[in-house]
Amino acid sequence: MRAEGRQALGFASPALIGLAVFTVVPVVLSVVMSFYNWPTFGDKTFNGIDNYIKLFTSSPDFWPAMRNTAVFTIVYVPLSIVCSLILAMSLGPRIRGRGALRVLFFIPVVTPMVASVLVWKMMLQPQGLFNGIAQGWFGIKLPNFLADPFWAMAMVIIMSVWQGLGYNMLIFSAALEQLPESVIEAARIDGASGFRMQWSVVVPMISPSIFFATIMTMITSLQVFAQPQLLTGGGPGNATQPLVQFIYNQGFKFQDLGIAAAGAWILFALIIIITALQFGAQKKWVHYEH
Repeated sequence: MRAEGRQALGFASPALIGLAVFTVVPVVLSVVMSFYNWPTFGDKTFNGIDNYIKLFTSSPDFWPAMRNTAVFTIVYVPLSIVCSLILAMSLGPRIRGRGALRVLFFIPVVTPMVASVLVWKMMLQPQGLFNGIAQGWFGIKLPNFLADPFWAMAMVIIMSVWQGLGYNMLIFSAALEQLPESVIEAARIDGASGFRMQWSVVVPMISPSIFFATIMTMITSLQVFAQPQLLTGGGPGNATQPLVQFIYNQGFKFQDLGIAAAGAWILFALIIIITALQFGAQKKWVHYEH
């Protein structure tokens, strides 16, 4: 048994070493850094919870970043879930070529984010595709989407919904295909059809999948970074700068790793709290089979 244990440890050691070097050590180091004045170069000095106090009281960009993250999450999560659910329900067994359509809607998920953002950025420019079609066909001049604070955030949300639509669609499609036909037939006999069938029968039966998709989408939205970073650079001003981009700027642009680490742990606490609240609330609307 001891020889087998040593052999098993030998096989597992590369993964364990990778976990320690790239996960455990950085996490522990980030906790330590959050309590220090830790510039990238220079002396490190312990300052207790001053980094956290500075973020909440005197950092000019922290609360705007929190606001932008909240706005993005509050709008993006319901919009993404609803659009994905409608799309999954629309691609039912009676739709011809639904396999090809699913692949088509899933392509943005696997497309490199940089490529997707560059295409959207070209289309949203004042001389881009959208403005060209609006002026050429309808004689309407569209606003400069990436230079207006409201439209910049709206475009980040719309682009994010488009990019992630296919992932949740596949989750909901798999759940819909597992529905017991006997229950659906019984509901039809009772007179349920159309919207009433979907809302009162189908949605409660796939509520565990909706709950899973909501949790994962919420966590993803709270950590949004690539879309605003590449599409708007956080601008105009700081109108689209989310919390993760704020953390990135503090650590790599302003070389203040202590503030960046403190911001990261605030984000971690925020994700844990919101996820815990969602798990607590699931008892009221998520229906599991017994």
